[in-house]
Amino acid sequence: MGAIKKILSYPLSIIFYLCFGLTLVIFHPLQWLGKRIGGESGHRGVVNIMNLCLLRCLHVLGSTVSFKNTHKLPLGKPMILVSNHQSMFDIPLISWYLHKYRPKFISKIELGKGIPSISFNLRHGGHALIDRKNPKQSIPTLSRFGKFITQNNFSGVIFPEGTRSRDGKPKSFAPTGLKILFKYAPDAVVVPLTINNSWKLLRFGNFPLGIGVHLSLEVQEPMLIDKEPEILLEKIEERITLAVRT
Repeated sequence: MGAIKKILSYPLSIIFYLCFGLTLVIFHPLQWLGKRIGGESGHRGVVNIMNLCLLRCLHVLGSTVSFKNTHKLPLGKPMILVSNHQSMFDIPLISWYLHKYRPKFISKIELGKGIPSISFNLRHGGHALIDRKNPKQSIPTLSRFGKFITQNNFSGVIFPEGTRSRDGKPKSFAPTGLKILFKYAPDAVVVPLTINNSWKLLRFGNFPLGIGVHLSLEVQEPMLIDKEPEILLEKIEERITLAVRT
């Protein structure tokens, strides 16, 4: 059965990439139009629909998506969404299912140009682009981002592993980015998120893609920022990683 799946994955991956790429190309001018006509909210509405369409593209691969949240998250209050990171599909997963909390991402600066729709959104959607090799750029950018989500009651999304896990097993969390957000968004609610199985889409690399994968996003119990950041960091990492299934 594994061999048959891999054979099927080649033509299905081609169809998926065509759908995925077409979605990005179509929504690039739509984002510009949404921002031009409706400002920030108009742009955000277009981006929400785009992320839904990107998730729907996964159905071509026979993949399914589920979302679980048993906690009441606050509306009209800043949040820091902390998640493990398994693949590029984590972004539309969080963006769509938590779109009413207006998530803003911390992304590497290289993604800010050259990619239809994605680069436009990162540059114009209130996200933070950081150069991970340059603390003189990244630290002030993260500081401004913390203030920004506080002032606008947005949700800042951070992947403290830095790079994605290629086998689903969580990497150690880097504390610097979170500590900066704690300092500059002290009133934010911290919401740990656990993503499962998105790494399986890339188990063979970028081509072919895995098929028949069930991706899931689960919201863990929210926490308030306290005066013991080290203990808080440990609790966040524990809540996220305990729910990871490899």
